[in-house]
Amino acid sequence: MTVEKRIEAFAKLGDFLSQFQPEGIVKNDNVLLNDTFLEPFTLQVNRAFEFNGWFTKDNVLTSFSKWGKILTNSNLDKWVSQYNLNPATPLNIGVIMAGNIPLVGFHDFLSVLISGHRIKVKQSSSDTYFLPLIAKYLEYTEPEFKGRISFTEERLTDFDAVIATGSNNTARYFDYYFGKYPSIIRRNRNSVAILTDKESEEDLKNLGEDIFRYFGLGCRSVSKLYVPQGYDFDKFFQAIYDFKEFIYYDKYVNNYDYNKAVYLMSQFKLLENGFLMLKEDPSYASPIATLFFEYYENAEMLEQKLTEDKESIQCIVGKSDQIKTVDFGATQTPQLWDYADDVDTLAFLQKL
Repeated sequence: MTVEKRIEAFAKLGDFLSQFQPEGIVKNDNVLLNDTFLEPFTLQVNRAFEFNGWFTKDNVLTSFSKWGKILTNSNLDKWVSQYNLNPATPLNIGVIMAGNIPLVGFHDFLSVLISGHRIKVKQSSSDTYFLPLIAKYLEYTEPEFKGRISFTEERLTDFDAVIATGSNNTARYFDYYFGKYPSIIRRNRNSVAILTDKESEEDLKNLGEDIFRYFGLGCRSVSKLYVPQGYDFDKFFQAIYDFKEFIYYDKYVNNYDYNKAVYLMSQFKLLENGFLMLKEDPSYASPIATLFFEYYENAEMLEQKLTEDKESIQCIVGKSDQIKTVDFGATQTPQLWDYADDVDTLAFLQKL
């Protein structure tokens, strides 16, 4: 199967997923295999919340919509153009996926298949329903994918290389078990935002999307703010007020109430607006419904610190000429070439 065939199949998948929008599902009669797959996909979207209380319909549709926009012929051509992706012998690539947000492991799935290799997927128990349907869609679209995609609930075996994503604790296990194989092992990372007190209301509203999308569970979700001395948080709270509805989700409010009780019993100082707590803390990983913040004295020292801590950081939101930053509101919309942990997955797969 040529790389051109693989690109065409994923572009057709993009057309299919583009029917799923945050506002709802709009059928496009020109999309391939709708009669076979639209109803099963719609059923899983509607039922996702029953199996995972973090997978709201809005979050699932947002994830589908994002991939629908990205998976175009032009994007895929641009992405793969710098690689040689026609391996003489396709290898078996084991992929262990996280399940913190809908389709969080899809980029690895896409990378392995677009590179011409076979994939064996071990999914998280938190996200097991969407990817097998996507695999079937690809096999119907391009029959040569049959036999190249498999799923397992057991320990991975019979692989030539591994891509594994997990916590810092599971990463130690991954290092031990997969250390003798070519591998990419991903650990915990978090995203931060640098505020200067010059941000517009629109910037801060967009920052709310970076904070609250997927309930803040993604590695690209902003979990910490860096603010100048004397920063006035009132305008930040005012700008994110539209996200107040999050407090009505049971799992979110349970975390909010629990963490607030812990902080108050520990006599920590908090800023809060009824649905988000701000706590001054040097750590990067904040609990659900909490955002850590830290004051900085000057931008140069802060940028140096963030550069030194780059192994703990996925994205930096803000505006800087010295370090790589992401626009406000854009953390959850990476391009195909924006690799997790800045590790070029296609380069890794090409060299095997």
